[in-house]
Amino acid sequence: MELLGRTKDILGDLIAFPTVSRDSNLEMIAYLAEKLETAGAQVDIQLDLSGTKANLFATVGPDAPGGIVLSGHSDVVPVDDQPWSFDPFAMTEQDGLIYGRGSCDMKGFIAAATALADRFAGLELQRPVHFAFTYDEEIGCFGARALMQQLEKREHKPAMVIIGEPTEMRIIEGHKGCYEYSTHFHGSEGHGSAPELGVNAVEYAVRYAARLLELKDDLRGRADPMSRFNPPWTTVNLGALTGGSAHNVIASKARIDWEMRPVHSSDADFVKGQLEEYCTRHLLPAMQSVYPEAEIVTEVIGEMDGLEVVDENAARDLVASLTGTNDADVVAFGTEAGIFQKCGMNVVVCGPGSIMQAHKADEFLAESQLASCLDMLEKLADKLDRPAPRN
Repeated sequence: MELLGRTKDILGDLIAFPTVSRDSNLEMIAYLAEKLETAGAQVDIQLDLSGTKANLFATVGPDAPGGIVLSGHSDVVPVDDQPWSFDPFAMTEQDGLIYGRGSCDMKGFIAAATALADRFAGLELQRPVHFAFTYDEEIGCFGARALMQQLEKREHKPAMVIIGEPTEMRIIEGHKGCYEYSTHFHGSEGHGSAPELGVNAVEYAVRYAARLLELKDDLRGRADPMSRFNPPWTTVNLGALTGGSAHNVIASKARIDWEMRPVHSSDADFVKGQLEEYCTRHLLPAMQSVYPEAEIVTEVIGEMDGLEVVDENAARDLVASLTGTNDADVVAFGTEAGIFQKCGMNVVVCGPGSIMQAHKADEFLAESQLASCLDMLEKLADKLDRPAPRN
């Protein structure tokens, strides 16, 4: 109970940092850095370009290739207009549940990993244990991308990653990607009585949206009949279409906010290629024949890579040995896992709490889930404490 109590104390401190993605996470990163340094870790802080956010990458053990990363994101989603029963940034315990923004997504895992840092640091490790805590996962995984650029420059890279997103401690070996875009249409204004003299951006946005819906149907036909995802195909969603100013004014500007969740990166390439061809061959020539400065510009909000299921996955096998289950599943929600995987690491997603509680009012983490996570990490320490076999 001592370890669980210490972990809950850390979690309470973490929840108290209001690390909504639009705001700074520096105070929380400084707190974690102090905890990890005190435990004996070598800590590296990586600031973003604004200087208001940072990644933390810490290491215990030898400076050697391989090793395992315990990873979580520090940012949380907003609480604006949510009907909370408790102060979202003050941990509240009630009936075995721990309430607070970020309790399950995903400060519970960060607290557990931090609480075990001194245990890992006290081992005669043959391979290092790393702690990776990132910024801005919720709005595009920008921190993880910056971290990968840093890790690519290191002489020794980690071999395995456990990402502690809330999976109820189930082993997740794959998930879809999440690609978000805003496509902007720039036409020319005019009087509604003379539509041929202007370029109505809303009209072209509607045509673009119609093409997106056609591709949405096409993607069903590209689905692998053996896919484990539900639904098994890459999905497309039109989130918003905005533009125009009045009933009788030709709209000069419009915007479509949309996303796709690709099963495979090839599906994303297919959609983007088809849209580029449609704009180049059809929409832009029609727009620019009236107004040469007309444009269609797609802004990338975020491209979160999916976690591809692979036959050989040492991270998955390791977590299976720690949890005592060989069942591995796939999920629809996205994580930073695909970014680590593209960097050549074996990755698994497994952490405390339920994704059904994430992002909601009265977000909570069951204490039993936190205890299960600590049990997994303690077993990891036990496994790493064994001497390496002699050749």
